[in-house]
Amino acid sequence: MSQSEKLLYTAKVRTTGGRDGASRSSDGRLDIRLSTPGGPGSGTNPEQLLAAGWSACFEGAMAIAARKMNIILPAGLAIDAEVDLNVADGAFFLSARLNVNLPGLDRDLAQAVMDAAHQTCPYSKATRGDIKVAINLV
Repeated sequence: MSQSEKLLYTAKVRTTGGRDGASRSSDGRLDIRLSTPGGPGSGTNPEQLLAAGWSACFEGAMAIAARKMNIILPAGLAIDAEVDLNVADGAFFLSARLNVNLPGLDRDLAQAVMDAAHQTCPYSKATRGDIKVAINLV
């Protein structure tokens, strides 16, 4: 880590049993059962967890971008995240869409906020170039 970098937080989660197992955070705040997507289990799956984390982080990045642009985000702001688990030629891969609803906000301003957030959101940065992503204003 360089001198300009500062560690803000480390998430610690132990998973046992893979997609049909369980995950628990070191602080106990996360304690979930996992199930294979579309399978008979009652737990969540990694794709849902990615969708939840990314959409929450993206909303935070939008709030930062809006403040810098002197824009007030609408109270009805919502993000519907979709993460796809795909397979081609026996290899699995992800694709994703963030469908952003900014009711009442001018379309050009909304797009500017979304574009800025996509450049700064850590999840967007982590996936950039690795999975097909669409950020849609709905």
